Amino acid sequence: MWIDSWPTLARIVLVGAAAYTVLVVILRASGKRTLGQLNAFDFVVTVSLGSTLATILLSADVSWAEGVTALGLLAGLQCLVAWISARWPRARGVFTAQPVLLLAGGRIRHEALRSNRLTESELRQAVRMQGAGDLSQVKAVVLETNGKLSVITTSQYGNGSALEDVHGAGEG
Repeated sequence: MWIDSWPTLARIVLVGAAAYTVLVVILRASGKRTLGQLNAFDFVVTVSLGSTLATILLSADVSWAEGVTALGLLAGLQCLVAWISARWPRARGVFTAQPVLLLAGGRIRHEALRSNRLTESELRQAVRMQGAGDLSQVKAVVLETNGKLSVITTSQYGNGSALEDVHGAGEG
């Protein structure tokens, strides 16, 4: 069966267009954090927004007003978490992971790799992608809260103040 009913298709088009417009407005109002580099919490909120939009589109049991309320609630919770994280840095650890030092002074920190389920090969790839061919030229590799690897060469290191909040940077 290709079409159940024309009114159902019309509902999807009308409600979908309205819900999509509201979602775009909510995302613009909630700020760049929702659309930027995602940490685990941001990812969950983004997936939830998509799932909610799909439910609004495809379920006749969910009214447009209920769907918009759900979208607004999710965006509001995201803003609340961002506000709490900005005001109380210690609370941030509840919502996001701490950056972790994987390589220090050209030496791989194997325990940090293991505990973050990464391989030496992935670490070396990140170093190569930065353009370095020798681990001894790399002062630090950091696994960031969004899952990306930051490579800091010896010439870029400076005084190392950018590593102050990195787990393992003060050791050794």
